[in-house]
Amino acid sequence: MKKLIVVTCLIVSVNLNAQEYLDVPFLQDFAEKFELNEANKNVTVLQVRSDRNLAIKVLSNEGVLNAFEKELSSDLQYRPLTDMNIVAFDTYKKQFVYLTENSVLSNAWGGTFEVEHGMQSPSHFAIGSDFTSLVASSKTIKLIDKEGKTIWETQQTGLNLTSIVYDENQNRFLILGKGAVYAVSITNPKWNKIYTGSSLTALAVFKNDVMVGTENGIITLSGTAATPGDINEKLPWTEITTIKNINNSLWFGSTKGAFKLREDGKYDYYASKRWLVDDEVIDIAEGPENSVLIATKSGMSQIKFVSMTLADKAAYFQKIQRLRHIRYGFTANLSLKIPGDLTSGYYKDTDNDGLWTSMYLAGELYRYAVTKDEDAKQNAYEAFEAMERLTALPPMSGFPARSFERDGYEVGLHANGFSEEWYKKHVAENGRIWQLADDKKWRWKSTTSSDETCGHFYVHALFAELAPDEEWKDRAIHQIKIQMDHIMDNNWYLVDWNGEPTAWGKWNPKYVNSFPTNVGDRRLNSTLILSFLQTTYHFTKDEKYKKAALKLIKRYGYDENANRPATTIGYVEGEDLSDRWNHSDDEMYFLTIPSFVNYSFTEEQRAKHFETVKSHWEVERSEKNPLWNYLFALSGAKTIDSEDSAWNLREFPMDLIDWKIDNSHRKDLVEIEPNFRSQTYSEVLPGDERVLHKHNGAYRNNGGSAKQEYAPYIYLLPYWAGRYAEAISAPKP
Repeated sequence: MKKLIVVTCLIVSVNLNAQEYLDVPFLQDFAEKFELNEANKNVTVLQVRSDRNLAIKVLSNEGVLNAFEKELSSDLQYRPLTDMNIVAFDTYKKQFVYLTENSVLSNAWGGTFEVEHGMQSPSHFAIGSDFTSLVASSKTIKLIDKEGKTIWETQQTGLNLTSIVYDENQNRFLILGKGAVYAVSITNPKWNKIYTGSSLTALAVFKNDVMVGTENGIITLSGTAATPGDINEKLPWTEITTIKNINNSLWFGSTKGAFKLREDGKYDYYASKRWLVDDEVIDIAEGPENSVLIATKSGMSQIKFVSMTLADKAAYFQKIQRLRHIRYGFTANLSLKIPGDLTSGYYKDTDNDGLWTSMYLAGELYRYAVTKDEDAKQNAYEAFEAMERLTALPPMSGFPARSFERDGYEVGLHANGFSEEWYKKHVAENGRIWQLADDKKWRWKSTTSSDETCGHFYVHALFAELAPDEEWKDRAIHQIKIQMDHIMDNNWYLVDWNGEPTAWGKWNPKYVNSFPTNVGDRRLNSTLILSFLQTTYHFTKDEKYKKAALKLIKRYGYDENANRPATTIGYVEGEDLSDRWNHSDDEMYFLTIPSFVNYSFTEEQRAKHFETVKSHWEVERSEKNPLWNYLFALSGAKTIDSEDSAWNLREFPMDLIDWKIDNSHRKDLVEIEPNFRSQTYSEVLPGDERVLHKHNGAYRNNGGSAKQEYAPYIYLLPYWAGRYAEAISAPKP
């Protein structure tokens, strides 16, 4: 390991002692979804299977369907099959085998396998060793060899048959009814009840056990004695519809999605349109090329598992970012006129275009520093030009607009954090939030908040450190200077076009120190303004900025405010800003900490700043947020949660649509008491199981509307920050 190099600038104050995650390939899961086409939209889906030829077929009550081009359409390939009433189908030796009203047959093996069962209204079947078939109707169960000879037969009533499974371990068939599980050995066939229960719905063989699904959980029948255990209700959902053993992994289908048992005893949960066409799972099967097929009421999803590195994932998201998420150089989410439909996407402004763009721009700067890729530099310069224009359009020097748009096309007419009533009152008293630029062609958005200013100072400092061209560095330093001057010239406020401070752009001592010490804004705003001043002094060497900072420290206690540990923050009755933990404040804080620590005026101050930053990181560790960890490393930390950060990046979903997600019904999660930080469960959920959100949305487990696709910078920034901090290695084979 290299030693820590302590220098007062961002570019080299990376924590080279932070544990480096070795970026080796892992299995990345994502879904390809197939919906019933218009001609089959009213069919009932029954089963799904695939064969050794990579074909995927779905059985419906109207016949076999093909999965092709994201649709399920009628399978017309084998014309004889279209004239048969196919009751069920399965695979044997990875070839399709069908149960019809007359026989069990296959089109494989030259079409030579077909045995007539001679039964009325058959409903279920399975294939065992040496082509032995067990076929069942509501009353009759028949064992047939590959020549069509009946080996054994029994008459049973009241079975309410659900499924038949071949148990290779014991060379037997398991038959599931609503109230019992039966076994029939191929070598010594007889009717043997091995378990009696109620509301039984599914079964599968797993190792030496039989897993039985019910309407309220799972029961394990252990060993050859089939000893029943207690019902397991600690599941993502308990109304089980199917169970499958796929490559020695247990998969469960339910009326609220599918889930896979992990080696640690927990579950990977696949629900919502991120993964499934709908959540009512009908059947699960092994799919082609290490995939899993999940048939639901209105379609089928293929869950694919592809080997990739974090770097591969970043490359994928970079393409998406450039293809669909650049507006005038800003980063932008893609709004969807039709929920979930990317072809209906359009751009619109937001209250925080500057902040979100600063985060994408920062990621590209880190990427350039690591790779020297000219594409990263060009992307960074284009984003910088958009941010630079945010201060060029307003007539007030150094005031950064929230956004800009051509006149008449502005969409986001509200202002961050305020109600429609507030907006109407504000417009009535002050005029439009969107102001017309001097050229009468563009409008810029006013009411800028501290979030925006934080983004500007964070990325302009980074730009001044990492951009390769001196002219561009100077432009970034100019932005730092004019924005700092605006705040200082206006008595520590962001002052809008109407001469009034904006609602959130306030760092004046009278405002900051009006809060009790345990209200987060007192600590945060002190940290922000000291960091802004330190940054400006670092790049300009103008003593006025240092003197101003020291005045805030000595006369108004800003260092004391900023250096309080994060554990000081808590609930204060009657304070609107202290009714709960503000995760947007976390975002501002962590974007600020590299300059807050590294640009400290003295080593003593640096040590104190680092300790308070560490206290905040300690509070945030349960989120497993990679960006917080890597920015902490860039502030000089020798230890970060490297594996938790990499886990978060691995679990980040490939599908960035804001699908509606609901985890409120889950029984496998441990809920904790209501708390100030709004944490619901004992552990943070993986990103692909909860609602997608930016870095200011910790612990959001439910929500979404499918009305936007998020911009991928929310992955790209932490990944490249991790690479730059040497907390993530270059990709390894």
